Amino acid sequence: MIVARNDPCPCGSGRKYKTCCGSLSAGSESKRLAALLSAGRYAELEAETQGLLDAEPESGLHWQLLAAALRHQGKDALQALTRSVRYSPHDPVAHLNLGNALGRLGRLEEALACYARALAIRPNFAEAHNNKSDVQLELGQIDEAAQSSRRALDIRPDFAAAHHSLGIALLKLGRVAEATACFQQAVALSPDFVEAHVNLANSLRSVGRLDDAVAGYRRALEIRPNFVAAHTELGSALRLQRRTGECELSCQHALGLQPDSAATLVVLAELRADSGRFVEAADLFTRVVGMDADSVEGWAGLSRLRRMTPADGAWLAAVQRLAQQPLPPRRELLLRYAMGKYFDDVMDFKTAFHHYRRANQLAQQCGPVHDRVQLTLGVDLIIRSHEAQWVGRNRQRENSSQRPVFIVGMPRSGTTLAEQILASHPSVFGAGELTYWGAWSAPRITAATIAGALCLGVSDATLAELSAGYQSLLRRLSPDAARVVDKFPANFLFLGLIHAAMPHARIIHLRRNPIDTCLSIYFQHFEAANTYANDLQDLAHYYREYRRLMRHWRSVLPAGVMLEVPYEGIVADLPHWSRKMSDFVGLPWNARCLDFHRTSRSVVTASRWRVRQKIDNSSVERWRNYEEFLEPLKSLLEDDLP
Repeated sequence: MIVARNDPCPCGSGRKYKTCCGSLSAGSESKRLAALLSAGRYAELEAETQGLLDAEPESGLHWQLLAAALRHQGKDALQALTRSVRYSPHDPVAHLNLGNALGRLGRLEEALACYARALAIRPNFAEAHNNKSDVQLELGQIDEAAQSSRRALDIRPDFAAAHHSLGIALLKLGRVAEATACFQQAVALSPDFVEAHVNLANSLRSVGRLDDAVAGYRRALEIRPNFVAAHTELGSALRLQRRTGECELSCQHALGLQPDSAATLVVLAELRADSGRFVEAADLFTRVVGMDADSVEGWAGLSRLRRMTPADGAWLAAVQRLAQQPLPPRRELLLRYAMGKYFDDVMDFKTAFHHYRRANQLAQQCGPVHDRVQLTLGVDLIIRSHEAQWVGRNRQRENSSQRPVFIVGMPRSGTTLAEQILASHPSVFGAGELTYWGAWSAPRITAATIAGALCLGVSDATLAELSAGYQSLLRRLSPDAARVVDKFPANFLFLGLIHAAMPHARIIHLRRNPIDTCLSIYFQHFEAANTYANDLQDLAHYYREYRRLMRHWRSVLPAGVMLEVPYEGIVADLPHWSRKMSDFVGLPWNARCLDFHRTSRSVVTASRWRVRQKIDNSSVERWRNYEEFLEPLKSLLEDDLP
């Protein structure tokens, strides 16, 4: 395929062809070699350069061209690139290309050294700064990666790849809005930059904008229909929307293109587990680790499908072997969470906590610092903005619906269990975690808090629009169900807004022992946006702010709007609380609610295995097993009032 002058040079430098190999003009021989490279005639280029090197073995340029020819044919180019550096030690492109090859081989520290040499020769080499950023990302050096990308953009503000790399770094830091802007800039500068479209969709998916994410993946596939990663990521987004059939189809497309795609098999395994098909999920994860014994996702996935036992020694040995290797933090932490679960399952609690603590330390390296001051100011703002008169004001609305049921509370407080119980009723559709209210509210709360606003101004017209949009969403998810359950725990932040927009909606607040709640959060791998999840002091602070806000809602919401449900109460008396929740949402009792563990539906949360087991009290007062490690949480018991 002919390379245009403004296309990336096939030699791998990252520069435009016209300013790299396309500029060769030192005679007809160099022009002929450049033409072969441009035309993609790599076998001929290999033969030509081999012949020239036989006669002139110290030509760094010819070694570079040979390396390009070899790489494009899938052959080993490392020796050729090493010699190009030896014979052209002052050529920054030679060092860059060697660094790129070492990076592809996973020799990341050596790659960084090559980029450093390239930049010592040419400090304003934007491509070297940006490729350095990519390797730093692989090493988990997120702040350094962002700095390198920014340096590349200082040199070349229109460098789409650098905007893309900066976006990846910001996304890993949990700065989703900034990352999204970077990806948008990348696709604006390079509309066919398919990886940027995929990562833009990833950033949208991370904040719950699943419809936009799906559209982004589909756009990427319009550009490159055979892009396996886009099919796979599309499948992931569709899975989160519980569009099971479409997820399956996307994964099968990916596997048709690449039958051994481990990433795709992992998505399929998660899909099987969501619907309770744990044996099939285990078979898929086993297939993944059979193809790649170092698959972190495969080994970690197996641990989440059942209770582990001492008979799983082979699994433990494989994971311990892998964890001892030098891994980027984002990969090691998955293994640490898995080992924590194993040792918790076999009741070696001290060893379990050791691994969980390490997992959380690694997670902190990969995400933003929890800002306690901003959280407190945000809760202050919510409380000021939703006082009793505003929340309870009589507003004229049409089509106020009684269909929505909101289940809220802290994560890991029993919200999935409550949803599963209600969703077992034939008149109820369990919609999972809908981020509709948070997607609208969270950025406005953040912006207003930073600006020091006294309150949030939400007009009646806006409330009507929000209500109409939400009802439309519920109709798309389930046209006929009498009740639709939205189980997004963090909706506790938006209850004033929700009630003002939908006064006939019912709210079920799940409460659980605060230390059990916080410990369970600490033992789960959450998205980086959950900044409080990886430190016990931060968890205690977040819980106190949650409790303070819930006390406010109790004081301003009308009587009968919210039902308080204790997790421990459900465990102790399932029939009583199942009936109470059913009555509260206005439905006649149905005994299927007692057999919630048999209900066939997709559950896309960490509790998907647990809610398919008969209820027991093994999670009540679980924190006692870890009491020696939990001093920062113990004060939460002193004031745990409704």
